[in-house]
Amino acid sequence: MAKILIIEDDNKIRSILKEILEEKDHEVQEAADGQEGFKKLEQGSFDLCLCDIKMPKMDGLEVLDKTKEAGIATNFIIISAHGTIDVAVEAVKKGAFDFLQKPFDLGRLEITLRNALDKTTLVKETKTLRKKISKKFEMIGESAPIQQVKEMIEKVAPTDARVLITGSNGSGKELVARWIHEKSKRADGPLIEVNCAAIPSELIESELFGHEKGSFTSAIKQRLGKFELAEGGTLFLDEIGDMSLSAQAKVLRALQESKISRVGGDKEISVNVRVVAATNKDLKKEIEENKFREDLYHRLSVIVIKVPSLNERKEDIALLVDKFLNDIAEEYGAKPKNINTKAINALKEHNWTGNIRELRNVVERLVIMSGDEISADDVKRYV
Repeated sequence: MAKILIIEDDNKIRSILKEILEEKDHEVQEAADGQEGFKKLEQGSFDLCLCDIKMPKMDGLEVLDKTKEAGIATNFIIISAHGTIDVAVEAVKKGAFDFLQKPFDLGRLEITLRNALDKTTLVKETKTLRKKISKKFEMIGESAPIQQVKEMIEKVAPTDARVLITGSNGSGKELVARWIHEKSKRADGPLIEVNCAAIPSELIESELFGHEKGSFTSAIKQRLGKFELAEGGTLFLDEIGDMSLSAQAKVLRALQESKISRVGGDKEISVNVRVVAATNKDLKKEIEENKFREDLYHRLSVIVIKVPSLNERKEDIALLVDKFLNDIAEEYGAKPKNINTKAINALKEHNWTGNIRELRNVVERLVIMSGDEISADDVKRYV
């Protein structure tokens, strides 16, 4: 059942639409003009709005514009008489889902309503999923080093500037990359990750740029590379310090010209991708040793974000442990275990060479091996 608003000045048409919709078990509200309709849109949360074009006080296009300006997410189906078809098409360009022409074809009305409500459901599900993902990848911490990282993300994310994320293994570089994407104008586009250290050097170019059928022995069909798959979104090049020099040269060209060529192909393909890179290596040292291109380094490092190690932000350990205890309890379908202050202090004294990843594993181990409450003795025994 959906909640639907009908904005229509013709009493007869409004009554017919209401009857049809209520037969489908939808909850229906009515408005006799655009001004009244917009007030109801402001006050209530509607899944769909059927809105006439020509009305007194405020026409349908004005209602649509004001709704979009107010950030109201209701889907619109515009009701159009024969003489206002061009206006209805303009409304669709402005963001309306579709338009219906008077007199109504009941078959088209039913299909249009179903499609519009399906879209509303999909948008709601996507928002719910985004909230779950955001919670899963929440950036925990109130220490000065992590606050500085958060501030940098807020400043750089809305731009298209390339970002180089540095930090030791397990410190959370991927999390920073994800938040840069989520807070950017490209958030609705894909976030494609490539772990440059995990791909053999002879395959990295095919992975990044794709290949044409027959370009090498196992290329039995054409394959799109990560640059193309990330179109309109963000490409995250993790551990870029492990990329081969030949692949570095091609990445540099892609950044300079916003064009790529698939392996075995001669066609240039334009790409619209924001590149965020990460490394646990000292790239300046790698440049001195001729293992990394200096020109690529300067292309990638418009903004450099250094992610602090866990040893540099031990005051965040209590917050991180609390999150991990809740996450693990949710995974196991159990009640979160308590941990006492002495145990937290013992964790703060540990040398966290594996950073947050190591802490997460240790907390899970403590949950499994300890009693009802995690104690300092448990920490000494199992860490």
